[in-house]
Amino acid sequence: MPIFKQADIPQKYRSNFTHLYLDIAWFGVLSGTAVNFLNIYAARLGATGVQIGLLTAASAIVNLFLAIPAGHWISKRHTGRAVFWSSILFRIGYFFWIPLPWFFNAQSQIWSLIIITFLMAIPLTPLGVGFNALFAEAVPEQYRARVAGTRNVTFAIAYMLSSLIAGYLLETMPFPSGYQIVFAIGAIGAAISSYHIYHIKPLEEKAAPLPDPIPDSAPKPKSSLRLDIWKTPFRKVLLGLLFFHLVQYIATPLYPLYNVNVLELNDSHIGNGTALYYLSVLLSSTQLGRIVQKFGHKKVTGWGAFGVGFYPLALAFAQNVFHFYLISFIGGFLFALVNGAYANYMLEHIPPHDRPPHLAWYTIILNLAILTSSLLGPLIGDAIGVAPALMLFGCLRFVSGFIILRK
Repeated sequence: MPIFKQADIPQKYRSNFTHLYLDIAWFGVLSGTAVNFLNIYAARLGATGVQIGLLTAASAIVNLFLAIPAGHWISKRHTGRAVFWSSILFRIGYFFWIPLPWFFNAQSQIWSLIIITFLMAIPLTPLGVGFNALFAEAVPEQYRARVAGTRNVTFAIAYMLSSLIAGYLLETMPFPSGYQIVFAIGAIGAAISSYHIYHIKPLEEKAAPLPDPIPDSAPKPKSSLRLDIWKTPFRKVLLGLLFFHLVQYIATPLYPLYNVNVLELNDSHIGNGTALYYLSVLLSSTQLGRIVQKFGHKKVTGWGAFGVGFYPLALAFAQNVFHFYLISFIGGFLFALVNGAYANYMLEHIPPHDRPPHLAWYTIILNLAILTSSLLGPLIGDAIGVAPALMLFGCLRFVSGFIILRK
């Protein structure tokens, strides 16, 4: 897979690539502000581990049940328009986070955030299914690693800068006004990201999908569920990614509890650590295309999945903010590998004419993993302690990497 310079990219592709980069840049602003500090805000409001887990699990429940219908819905529509309108409906929800402190006490705010997140998940499902399909339609295969790597770099820069700014704002402004401003910045970033999604166009009109391999006489529910996909080699990809995402997200509800209650980090520390994490993501992503060219998407995904086990394992031994900074910086290098490679690893195993149903099944296993891990993580943390749980989850990530490499 050759490495291309900008001058080597045909003119007809440049608009799509530019809007893909700007989309992820503004999504990075959203992620570095509102999304990054949501769980921290909940922890400072007094949320339990289960409540923090529900912030993630609420949307996973919806996605789990709507993924297949969303795949059918996307496959019958213009992918770009369907993804755009789904993004608009989903991202409106971020604006509802802003006024919550004016109307509710701490516990009511926590439950309001859970409910809003649950409702946001309805349009998020077709957005998640459709965007990977749109990416495949808008970017020729030979450019995908380069575009994915550049998007990682762009996201990292935006995330890094916005998280630093958010951390500074939260330290210098009274609680909860600082969080309201941070949520507002994120909501604006989300809106601008959707504007750029609107301008991403499939390179060609989609060909009519080939008939399902299931005979016409087969029962309709089986046909609509596309269970035939589980009889193809894509099954191994789905199972490997299911276990990876399970052990990826199982530690997520424990991070804010450990950072706030054990390491006693303030918002500026967390913002700085996030910036260091994504600085290393940026540096690693600049080499992603070269690494994938040499080893392939599967090996990069597998070794990246193995590598991200370092983060929760090392965090469990952290004693101060400087340990947190070092772990954050090293963890970003490893995250960039798996994050930049796994979607293309998956796309390599999907027939071009049949992407939405395959991606719908991926969305199901992703959200099954998020739902299960978001509830199990806090329960395991309560049972054995947060630090031992982080060590266990880190070791399970090592296992997930080997599973992907062996499939």
